[in-house]
Amino acid sequence: MALTEIATRPNKTVYREGDLCYKVFAADYKKSDIFNEVLNQTRVEETGLFVPKVHEVKRFDDGRLAIVMDYVAGKSLAKMIEENPEKKEEYILKLIDIQLSMHGLTAPELNKQRAKFTRKIELSGLDATTRYELQMRLDGMPKHKKLCHGDFNPSNVIITESGEACVIDWSHATIGNASADTARTYLLFMLAGDDKTAEFYLHNFCKKADTALQYVQNWLPIVAASQMVKGKPQEREMLAKWADVCQYD
Repeated sequence: MALTEIATRPNKTVYREGDLCYKVFAADYKKSDIFNEVLNQTRVEETGLFVPKVHEVKRFDDGRLAIVMDYVAGKSLAKMIEENPEKKEEYILKLIDIQLSMHGLTAPELNKQRAKFTRKIELSGLDATTRYELQMRLDGMPKHKKLCHGDFNPSNVIITESGEACVIDWSHATIGNASADTARTYLLFMLAGDDKTAEFYLHNFCKKADTALQYVQNWLPIVAASQMVKGKPQEREMLAKWADVCQYD
C-alpha cells in the first residue's frame, strides 16, 4: 500500500498507509529528539488520554526515521475553524475544555517543566540580568505535576466523526504548572497575529479554570524566553518584549 501525504511541517512530513500514520523526519533531524517524542507519547498513552498509539520507529532506506502510529480519522480544530469561521469561538471553548481535561492528568515519568524552562532561559540569548530575573521568577512559581502539552493549539487536536478529541504532537510534553501551558497557548495565538482569539482564549480559560488572569500572565516572560530558543527568527523581537519581566512587575 502506497504512502499518502497528509501534512507537511518544517523538517517533517506525515503520511498515511491504511490504519497507520508515518511521521517522517528530515535526515538531519536529531535522533534523540525523535526518540524523546516517542517516549513522551507512550507515557501520555498510559494516562488514558486519547492519543495515537505508537507502534515503532522505522528507518527508511534513505536514512530518514519515522514514528509509526495509529492513523486517527477526523479534522483538526484548526481545519474546522477554517471551514466554519462563524463557529470559531465555539471551537476555542472546546479547545479549552480539552486542555482542562488534559491538565487533570499527570504522567510522573515525563520531563519536568521547571528543568526545561531553566535550560531554555540559559539558551535564550537574553542578557545575564534578564536571565537572572526570569530564573528568580520561575523559582518563585508554585510547583505542580500536571500533564502539559507544551504546544497546545487547534492544529494539534483532531476531532473524530463521533466527536472524540485526539491530541497529537507530544514532542514538548512535560509535567508541571498548567498555567505555563496556558500561557504558551496564548502566546502561540499572539505570534500568529490573532490577538482577538488570544484574549478570548485566555479570559475564557481563566474563567473555566477559576484561575486568576494575572497568574497566567506572570508566566508569559518565562514562556516567551523558552520560545526564543527554537522560535522563528522573525518572532525574536516580539518574544524579547514578552520576555522583559519589567512590564509585568
